[in-house]
Amino acid sequence: QVRLVESGGGSVQAGGSLRLSCLASGRTERRFAMGWFRQSPGKEREFVAAIGWSGASTRIGDAARGRFSVSRDTGKNTIFLHMSHLPSAASAIYYCADAYRGTPSAVSSAYNLWGPGVPVPVSS
Repeated sequence: QVRLVESGGGSVQAGGSLRLSCLASGRTERRFAMGWFRQSPGKEREFVAAIGWSGASTRIGDAARGRFSVSRDTGKNTIFLHMSHLPSAASAIYYCADAYRGTPSAVSSAYNLWGPGVPVPVSS
C-alpha cells in the first residue's frame, strides 16, 4: 500500500527558502504524476505545483510561479518542492498528492492519495 510522507516543513522568515520532500512509500510503479497543494486557515486548498511521472513535465500554480519549482528523484520515489523568496502569504499547510495518471494536473480531483501535510509558517 502506497503512503505519502512529507518532510522539510518548518518556520521560515519572509524572503527565505525552504525545500519540502515527499516520499511515496511502498510505490513499486513509477508512472504516476505527483503534486503539491497548500491550504491556509479559512481558505480553499490551492494548487502549487505538479510533476509528471518521468520528471520531464511540470506545472506551477499562479501563486508559486517565479518563486517555486518542483523536481523528482524517480529512483527514490520522492518529489521535492523548492521554495524561495517566500512571502508571508505563503504560510500554509502543504500537502503532497499522488495522481492516478502520468501527466501533471492542477486539479485536485486528479489526485487519489494525499499526505498528512506539513506546516510552513512564514514570519514577516
